[in-house]
Amino acid sequence: MSLSRREFLHTLSLAAAAGLLPGAARAKSMVPYQLPFAGNVRLLHMTDTHAQLMPVYYREPSVNIGVGNAAGQPPHLTGENFLRYFGIEQGTRQAHAFTSLDYVGQALEFGKVGGFAHLKTLVDLLRAEAGEGNSLLLDGGDTWQGSGTALKTGGRDMIQACNLLGVDIMTGHWEFTYQDEAILANIAEFKGEFLCQNVFVKEDALFDYRFEDFPGFDDFSQRAFKPYTIRTVNNTRVAVIGQAFPYTPIANPSRFIPDWTFGIRESELQALIETVREREKADVVVLLSHNGMDVDLKLASRVTGLDVILGGHTHDGVPNAIQVSNPAGETLVTNAGSNGKFLGVMDLDVKDGRVRDYRYSLMPVFANMLKPDPEMSALIEDIRKPHLSWLEEPLATTDGLLYRRGNFNGSFDQLICDALNRQLDAEISLSPGFRWGTTVLPGRTITMEDILNQTCMTYPETYVREMTGADLKLVLEDVCDNLFNPDPYYQQGGDMVRVGGLQYRCDPTASMGSRIRDLTTAKGEALAASKTYKVAGWATVGSQSPGEAVWDVVANDLREMKTVEPIEVPNPLG
Repeated sequence: MSLSRREFLHTLSLAAAAGLLPGAARAKSMVPYQLPFAGNVRLLHMTDTHAQLMPVYYREPSVNIGVGNAAGQPPHLTGENFLRYFGIEQGTRQAHAFTSLDYVGQALEFGKVGGFAHLKTLVDLLRAEAGEGNSLLLDGGDTWQGSGTALKTGGRDMIQACNLLGVDIMTGHWEFTYQDEAILANIAEFKGEFLCQNVFVKEDALFDYRFEDFPGFDDFSQRAFKPYTIRTVNNTRVAVIGQAFPYTPIANPSRFIPDWTFGIRESELQALIETVREREKADVVVLLSHNGMDVDLKLASRVTGLDVILGGHTHDGVPNAIQVSNPAGETLVTNAGSNGKFLGVMDLDVKDGRVRDYRYSLMPVFANMLKPDPEMSALIEDIRKPHLSWLEEPLATTDGLLYRRGNFNGSFDQLICDALNRQLDAEISLSPGFRWGTTVLPGRTITMEDILNQTCMTYPETYVREMTGADLKLVLEDVCDNLFNPDPYYQQGGDMVRVGGLQYRCDPTASMGSRIRDLTTAKGEALAASKTYKVAGWATVGSQSPGEAVWDVVANDLREMKTVEPIEVPNPLG
């Protein structure tokens, strides 16, 4: 039973009557923080927090293009189209949480989102409403990376926070950008279970594999990690299967994880579902996925026996569960946004070994509406204290909005590209189209922490190299095909590579090799295929680059600028 608008408003009235919503917020808020238990199993789901322990600003995209069957369908809706589709009133907290409409004005009105101390309060409230032993807290991954403290601690800060939060089960993606030994050490510190059904040990690594160091390794299947777990929740057997990001060794450096191979592994997943259904007698089967929502929607139409996919990776905040039909029934597909901004709540009514009904709510986490948990606040303070002088260094002020998220570009990405060109004396710059990265409002001071929130990773080194115009077009076409390939199984997530000193036009519906056209340099000259250009960039997935960390390059540029003027973000469409 999906939550109707009438039921949703009734739930909101219960929250207001309970005094949970501040008086000024009750009139405009569409965010119920009291959600009566509607079933016998409650699944709480967070994903893609990217190590953001503190509340942040995070602007949703204004452009999120879907191609083929995905065009005009969730998650590829933005702005007013999004609000119309999901029946959300413009100007409300709910509208602000899910869209970029009037972003600055509403951000000033409604405040920051996320923060683990505030998330802890919400999780505890929702678990208490479900009752002792009736809920699970699931983490979809991309948790250990994305902040200065995560970098300095190798992700241990996030493991401490997740242990205190009470995470029961997680899977991974950016977790694999630490060295393999560090990954295993972190998993050993995690009090929950780390699950990945689709990560296998390579054949040529089996001969010298340190089996004693890999407690999740299965000699029969050659899986590197435990693939699933069975949890008894309110006398219901719930199977949770982990699905790590399938393209990790392509999107991130394979040199960090040389012994493991990844993939969607559809047939292996189907066999695993049958195992947990038949041998383990599971009443509910859940896939904790880091595939990305388009991949999950296709997977749900082909694989049978899954009740729910709790998805991540593409940072899509989708208010409703999408019902996907397959040859044996239906699967509910969700995606729970990013940066600690949302918490998914899936209540399942399970009887006689099957899901008979459900209610799903994706709850925005507004920091000013949730009292921070004292114990989590103290932990975060302890984590941050040794690094505050680094994190809080003021670098410049900004007169315009700095954000990242969008299919083609963002003002923060443009700032990074321009800094690379200026500081490294390059003609053209390239910056990865990552979807993680927080937002800075106009008139605010840009700190080192703001830069780290855009760039903090284990392979931040910059480079300067010569590339021909033909090479540059090939790079753009390749990334464009990853983003706009009509087959979701060939999409690896993320957005277009960002460019500085270069403009182009893009037709997402064109065929491979024909989507990019009209390339021109900053001088207004057509990009010449045979001409060589001096190109700067960072985050190479092959061998390590020789340059300094990108955050130092950008910080140096900001110290020199002192004030960042509003940045025009070009639109390559149309």
